[in-house]
Amino acid sequence: MRDLFRFFFRQRNNLLFLALMALSMYLLINGNMHQRAQAISSSNAVIGQLYSVRNEVAEYAGLREVNRRLAAALAAERNLRYSLPLRADSAPPDTDSTGLQTYRFITAHVINGTVHKERNYITLGSGSLAGIRPDMGVIGMDGLVGIVREVSPHFALVTSVLGNEFRTSVRLKRTGHFGLLTWDTGDPATASLTDVANHVPVSPGDTVVTGGNDGIFPPDIMVGTVTNVDDDPSSNFHGIKVHLSEDLSRAAYVHVVSDLLKAERDTLQAKVAQP
Repeated sequence: MRDLFRFFFRQRNNLLFLALMALSMYLLINGNMHQRAQAISSSNAVIGQLYSVRNEVAEYAGLREVNRRLAAALAAERNLRYSLPLRADSAPPDTDSTGLQTYRFITAHVINGTVHKERNYITLGSGSLAGIRPDMGVIGMDGLVGIVREVSPHFALVTSVLGNEFRTSVRLKRTGHFGLLTWDTGDPATASLTDVANHVPVSPGDTVVTGGNDGIFPPDIMVGTVTNVDDDPSSNFHGIKVHLSEDLSRAAYVHVVSDLLKAERDTLQAKVAQP
């Protein structure tokens, strides 16, 4: 308390000046209609700007919740699409012949990630307690994200599409021909499509989707668009560059793909592999 009084005593001249200025402004505004109107107009403008800034901050803070709700709604729509009791001749490719659901989508929040390293990883804020397991595929709102590598109870580490060890089977939607998606461009917006033979017609603008034959991703998930086709006379395969549809530098929420028939399929394949 003594220090506070000392501060006021040292600043007594400045405080007196501010008090007199406030008093003079009060008398000026209240004694003159024109000045009062100007003061009210100025204060309204300042208050309006403050409200505008406050609303913008509140809207920005609410984007996370909006994105979470949109991701949950998209996951529910995907789950609903793949669980309708359809006839065998009308079932989508991610249902079996009886129309039973074969994939489930788990919404997860991206809490960390890189895009400019040779091996890029993404950390999810959900883990084994949410049903996430290693080797599950991860897709975003617009395309591929990666494959789950490690899992703890509350977190999951994802090998990003943007990694030199990432490989997955994809398909040219127009022709149906398969290839292998790899990241060797060093550009977080593009990847390469390899193992597509020269006789296959490929043009810039062609759509690339997942093949669905790797047991990780459902078929027909968007991957990207062909931007360049380079044919080397000494090679039997096209050199294809693909612009990725998912912007991994901005991914906030993703869907982890759970293949509901994986255990049954793996068990059957293990029996066939036995000597």
